[in-house]
Amino acid sequence: MHLKILRERIIIMKKTSKFNKFNSSGGGDRGTRDGEGVMMKGVQMAGRPLYLDMQATSPVDPRVLDAMLPYYIDQFGNPHSRTHMYGWESDEAVEKAREQIAKLIGANAKEIIFTSGATEANNIAIKGVMHFYKEKKKHVITTQTEHKCVLDSCRHLQQEGFEVTYLPVRKDGLVDMDELKAAIRPETGIISIMTVNNEIGVIQPMAEIGELCRKNKIFLHTDAAQAAGKIPINVDDMKVDLMSLSAHKIYGPKGVGALYMRRRPRVRVEAQMSGGGQERGIRSGTVPTPLAVGMGAACEIAMEEMKHDEKYIRELTDRLYKGITSQLDGVIVNGSMEHRYAGNLNLSFAYVEGESLLMGLKEVAVSSGSACTSASLEPSYVLRALGVEEDMAHTSIRFGIGRFTTKEEIDRAIELTVDQVQKLWEMSPLWEMVQEGIDLKSIQWAQH
Repeated sequence: MHLKILRERIIIMKKTSKFNKFNSSGGGDRGTRDGEGVMMKGVQMAGRPLYLDMQATSPVDPRVLDAMLPYYIDQFGNPHSRTHMYGWESDEAVEKAREQIAKLIGANAKEIIFTSGATEANNIAIKGVMHFYKEKKKHVITTQTEHKCVLDSCRHLQQEGFEVTYLPVRKDGLVDMDELKAAIRPETGIISIMTVNNEIGVIQPMAEIGELCRKNKIFLHTDAAQAAGKIPINVDDMKVDLMSLSAHKIYGPKGVGALYMRRRPRVRVEAQMSGGGQERGIRSGTVPTPLAVGMGAACEIAMEEMKHDEKYIRELTDRLYKGITSQLDGVIVNGSMEHRYAGNLNLSFAYVEGESLLMGLKEVAVSSGSACTSASLEPSYVLRALGVEEDMAHTSIRFGIGRFTTKEEIDRAIELTVDQVQKLWEMSPLWEMVQEGIDLKSIQWAQH
């Protein structure tokens, strides 16, 4: 199906389902109808909010769903069953998906290991490498802005006696190559750096980092969950040894991901789970055929649509940014503007209270950071690592734009954001003081 026609159909679906999809009899967290409104989690909404949180997850592309359905209904065999047709056809589908994923990143299908998602892939890569080479390698390097599962994996290794260097980043969110070089030791086993940051969208210089790792004979792992299918990636050009991928970030199903593991020069890992020895003994457990097929289809579509998606998404992001900044002062973009994935726009709004801003934008589904840590009221550790002051870090909003976002949604998001910020400014004594020309940094605040 042509992408333009598909997008138009999805727009129609969004419009017709805006006030539906809620079960009025269920109560509780499932939502209750009140006239034309909806009450959920104690929040009254006019209907389903606009979805601008594509870094958290993306909707399944209908073409992906079409590819998956047969493997739920007719071709439902276990891909590891070797004695009959049901197993053979499922195995064939899984291997085709493996090839589709490999093609997206310039790898060989034999280098792709299916996992439950990027979190598991990150755990296998970091813990698995260090455990396997523990006799000679005792040191890990990562950055302070990595995904929580990478940071927690590193902390776990520290508890086991390994040493970890958490590199700071520059104000634009990028790694300082001189600091990275200085952190390398003879016992460094792996360097783990995210290709595209999930909170601020900056793109790290992976080819330069890969060259440094290859010269020093250190394995390079990258979490590419936010990069694969969105920007061109080639594991050989980047000299990456291990790469974590996720299906649901690129319009595929939730619950499946993959780990790329280089064969030449070979990377060895210690399995993190015991079982039947599937996936070359690296990740035991039955490979879920429909999910694997969905991930493969999502990767294939991403390859076909990447240039079109990039152009379309960039236009919408520019429209959103200009629409907001042309009406509001004191708006700061977090992270590099030059080295950035177009679909991630992380903004901070001066002199407003962050939680009030987020609650005021209940008609727009956005977030204040990673979905994995957004339950915390603490300011984003990623923004704090950039040196963003705490008050501005608290007011950050991440707008995530994708393949099926519409211009109408962007225009509505601009209207709602500008309106809410202006309302909060009217209630803010700080904003009033700034308007009067008072330098807030020069004020000696009394403590009680």
